[in-house]
Amino acid sequence: MDLKTIHNVYFIGVGGIGMSAIARFFNTYGKSVAGYDKVSKPLTNDLINEGINIHFEDNVSNIPEDFKNKENTLVVYTPAIPDSHTELNYFIKNNFEIKKRSEVLGMLSREKECLAVAGTHGKTTITTMISHLMKQSRMGCNSFMGGISKNYNTNFLADKDSKYVVVEADEFDRSFLQLNPQKAIISAVDADHLDIYSDENDLKNTFKDFIGKINPGGVLVIKKGLIFDIPKRDDLQIYTYSINQDSDFKAENIRIEDGLYVFDFVGINGRINNLRLGLPGKINVENAIAAISIATLSGVHNDEIFNSISKFKGIQRRFDYQINREDFVYIDDYAHHPEELKASISSAKELFKDKKITGIFQPHLYTRTRDFVNEFAESLDLLDEIILLDIYPAREEAIPGITSEIIFERIKNQNKTLCAKSELLEVLKNKNPEVLMTLGAGDIDELVEPIKKLLA
Repeated sequence: MDLKTIHNVYFIGVGGIGMSAIARFFNTYGKSVAGYDKVSKPLTNDLINEGINIHFEDNVSNIPEDFKNKENTLVVYTPAIPDSHTELNYFIKNNFEIKKRSEVLGMLSREKECLAVAGTHGKTTITTMISHLMKQSRMGCNSFMGGISKNYNTNFLADKDSKYVVVEADEFDRSFLQLNPQKAIISAVDADHLDIYSDENDLKNTFKDFIGKINPGGVLVIKKGLIFDIPKRDDLQIYTYSINQDSDFKAENIRIEDGLYVFDFVGINGRINNLRLGLPGKINVENAIAAISIATLSGVHNDEIFNSISKFKGIQRRFDYQINREDFVYIDDYAHHPEELKASISSAKELFKDKKITGIFQPHLYTRTRDFVNEFAESLDLLDEIILLDIYPAREEAIPGITSEIIFERIKNQNKTLCAKSELLEVLKNKNPEVLMTLGAGDIDELVEPIKKLLA
């Protein structure tokens, strides 16, 4: 496919975080962009304001006429779209050029020197950190991020003069196998997406396949201690990173000053002392080590790292402060896997040692609930009080016997409530939380503003 001959790009599922970044790319570089999404939300509103034509009803008559010319139109879709989708079937029936999101991202990433971040946890934060460090340096970068950067209020950065593209390498649907990075990070290989992978070994083997996709002469930076056999490649430089183990890239002298983490970065090219991280949570010190390692290996100078890391504001829905007062704190977080919940809740407990922490959790996917029910209960037991919502199904049909109740009955803490999403605000009226967290990857974010209004 020659992108030069493509004038129109049509997105089915344009409001997805990965899809919207690619839509922004084509829009930025002068293509005509339109698309469908199931619901209107702040992200789709932003895309519309940027000049992208979006509608919210699956109907062929809503497709702009210009986009019905198959000679110069590319159709991009996400695997979350069902096979029954009317517009998708129209394009299939009429033999349009149709590509998965991952295929298009793979093609775009091959136009530049690709820095890819893979891992079942941490990849969005690390990707966004690298993008910030590169953009604030003389190197610059293009970037496709899996979250909205709070520094730039977008998930896509363009720099025509930079030779680098930073990409979040998503293991869902084995999407990251479409990439051919020059440098790559692997942050975690915990079992997840067991609706896609047959078991944990299948997942790990696919990460090995991803390592095989790194270009000859490339670099792999991998978190030390992962239970993972790294394939041997003579044409690959392999480094490790860690927050608390001896490795090629690590942190030393970690401390908290004025509520923020301060640490020294130690790498193969020397050290950078007294880095001040603008994000809470010790897990973000580890994420910063990974990001700084790739940035320095890509030519970013130590003084550029020092000046820009403290200005990193984070990502929407990643330990995202909504209210931060002396008497009440409200944090919204995307955590949806037991390990992510554990990291997020532990960070809050470390920051607010003497305060009661109440968590509202919305499980994401029936399969993930089924596969990790005991682990979810164990992570939620770290909270002082738990409010558990119904499962958000996303792309899945219901599985008999799999409900939030199977997590609820395994939670040992008796200070727990089970309620529907529609009942939550009424439940919160009778609570007096000191630190409140909303947790989950479904549509729990729709409750953030109503909760703020109720409790502000």
